[in-house]
Amino acid sequence: MPDERAIVTLLSQYSESHLNPTNEAIHCVCVPLIVFSLLGLIWAIHPLLAVGGAAAAMVYYFKLSRNFALGMLLMAGFMLVVLRALPPAAVLPLSIVIFVLAWIGQFIGHKIEGKKPSFFDDLRFLLIGPLFVLGVLYRRLKLAY
Repeated sequence: MPDERAIVTLLSQYSESHLNPTNEAIHCVCVPLIVFSLLGLIWAIHPLLAVGGAAAAMVYYFKLSRNFALGMLLMAGFMLVVLRALPPAAVLPLSIVIFVLAWIGQFIGHKIEGKKPSFFDDLRFLLIGPLFVLGVLYRRLKLAY
C-alpha cells in the first residue's frame, strides 16, 4: 500500500531547494538525462543489470505512490527501449557525456538557487528527484500523484 504521507513529505523537503523557476527548469531537463545516463552506464555493464536496477527503483516508487510509479515505469521503459536501439558501442561514451553535462547543469541550477542539492542531506533524494520532475508534469496535466 503506498504511503501517501511519505511522498508528500519527501517532495515538500525536496522542493525547499528547488524554488527558483530557472533551477526547476534545469532540473526538468537534467534529472531525466541523469536517469537515462545512469541506466546507460549500467546497461554498458550488462543490459539485465539496467533492467534490474530500474525494477528495484520501481519497488521503492510503488511503496511511495502508485501513480508516480506508473509514470516512472513508462519513463524507465522508454529509456531502456532507447538504450536497446542504440549501437552497443555508443552506449557507454554517450552515457558518460550525458551524465557529466547533466550534473554540470544541476550544479549550475543550484548555484542559481543558492542552495545545495537535497541529496547532500539525504541520499533518498537521488530517487526523489525524478518524482519531483514527474510531479511538475503531473501538475500541468492535472494528474493526481
